[in-house]
Amino acid sequence: MTAPHPTARTLAERIATLYGQPLAALEAHADSAPHDSMLTALLGSLADLQLAERSIAFHRDRMLQLAHPERSIEAFDAGHLLDNARRIGEAVAVRDAHAKTLSAVLQSLHRIPTPPAPEPAPAPLAAPAPAAARTR
Repeated sequence: MTAPHPTARTLAERIATLYGQPLAALEAHADSAPHDSMLTALLGSLADLQLAERSIAFHRDRMLQLAHPERSIEAFDAGHLLDNARRIGEAVAVRDAHAKTLSAVLQSLHRIPTPPAPEPAPAPLAAPAPAAARTR
C-alpha cells in the first residue's frame, strides 16, 4: 500500500500543538471525557479524514492491480475499474471537505498565552505623622 496523504498527519500535529499534548494522550482523555467537547469533535473529524485517506489509498492500489500492464482487462475488470475510480472521487471529496472544515476550526482556535502575573503594587507610603498643634 502506498503512503497516506499528509493532510491528516498535518492536522493531527496542529491538534496536538493546540492542546499541548501528544495525540494519543488527547484521544485517551477524549475517551474518558464527555462526548460534547471541542476536543471530541476535532478528533472525530480527524478520524473521518483518516478513513477517507485510507479509502483513497486502498482504491488507488486496487485500481493499479486491476490495470496492471501484464493483465488483460475484461468486461468484469472494466466495471471494477470504473467502480474504483468513482470511489476514489468520492473519498477525495470527503477528505477535502473534512480537511477544509477541520482547518477552518483549527484556524479559529488558538492558545491564549497566560498573562504575566501582575507586579505587586508598591507598598503605600506611610502617612506623615500629624503635626503637633501649634499654640499661639
